[in-house]
Amino acid sequence: MTDYTARRTMMVDTQVRPSDVTKFPIIDAMLAVPRETFVPDSLREAAYVGENLDIGNGRVLLEPRTLAKMLDALDVQPSHVALDVACGLGYSTAILAKMCDFVVAVEDDETRATAAQTILSEHGIDNAAVMSGPLAEGAQKSGPYDIIIVQGGVEEVPVMLIDQLREGGRIAAVFLEGNLGVARIGYKIDGTVNWRFAFNAGAPVLAGFEKRTVFAL
Repeated sequence: MTDYTARRTMMVDTQVRPSDVTKFPIIDAMLAVPRETFVPDSLREAAYVGENLDIGNGRVLLEPRTLAKMLDALDVQPSHVALDVACGLGYSTAILAKMCDFVVAVEDDETRATAAQTILSEHGIDNAAVMSGPLAEGAQKSGPYDIIIVQGGVEEVPVMLIDQLREGGRIAAVFLEGNLGVARIGYKIDGTVNWRFAFNAGAPVLAGFEKRTVFAL
């Protein structure tokens, strides 16, 4: 029988801590949340590998290092309300729920959204709600949010999502530029988001986050 608790500890000790993530809320959440239950059954044995996991339809579960470093850079606080975009089966939502007041998660695959809510409920996580809908539209009715985290690659972040970020709030996303990817943190000041480089990372570009083509005559 697989000892997932030992794998979880090894994930934190070999992937998270060496990436200079030392905040106790992040470490505690990653030690507590059983990652193997938030992936398709066929991927349980691979749940703790140090790479993005393909969960189907061009989507991935971000590698533990990337998620941990994004959370670290966002400086998640217990009073925060968070928006988790492209939550998949809810792993990142579960981690956030351990760290902040409430999490609204968005998933564009209705079946996956329903499964995520079920798994979260089975683990007693009652401060998170999963919505089904276009990822780029976020969840406006429940906003504004103190922090927004995008669980996948972007070429640009839609204005509709930026509008849901509270003044003074922070947003994290992995930007793809050609073959290179970088995680950036955006700070909303005077209604505008200023993006700053955080670290190198990669992920497939999410639907609705592609760069809009501008045609010039």
